[in-house]
Amino acid sequence: MTDWLPELVADWGVAVIALTTFLSCLALPVPASLVMLTGGAFTASGDLPLISVALAALVGAVLGDQVGYMLGVRGRAALEARLTRKPRQAALMERARALIERRGGIGVFLSRWLVSPLGPWVNFAAGAAAMRRPRFTAWAIAGECVWVAIYVGLGRVFAQNLGAVAELASDISGILAGAVVAGALGLWLRAAMRAEKRRKDGH
Repeated sequence: MTDWLPELVADWGVAVIALTTFLSCLALPVPASLVMLTGGAFTASGDLPLISVALAALVGAVLGDQVGYMLGVRGRAALEARLTRKPRQAALMERARALIERRGGIGVFLSRWLVSPLGPWVNFAAGAAAMRRPRFTAWAIAGECVWVAIYVGLGRVFAQNLGAVAELASDISGILAGAVVAGALGLWLRAAMRAEKRRKDGH
């Protein structure tokens, strides 16, 4: 676990937790999960109030989701132009679109916590696809509540073993994201094969 995180959270408290979850929902490389784990650990020692830590993380995440959604709505063309120069990010965006197309609101919910690496891209994709904002918001808030509860809760319960918990949580998140990607590719491949078979049968 990053050594400077406890000091950062101790110095800035809930403000840094809210800012980190906000930025993470915009696909910026900040350690939001680790910050929430650290915040949870500080609640166990009594240095930070549990309600304040959880609310800060939740408010930051929800605001980040809303900004990401609006960027997708208003900057679709600019976003797509930028992604053409960044193949890895373009691939993440395509996976996010596929998740929304297959699962809709449930996809937004699951991308908050179960496959959180796709979360920011689902925000952009939901806005670009003109998903109804109230529907997006409701599913996103529900998912963020689960995300915050998991990481703050783990930090509180396992305050003495944060490093091991952080590594385990990171591994699980990566495995689940990989499984979703593999599933999406499998479905795409199956659809492509069926389309090709129909085309041949039509001739």
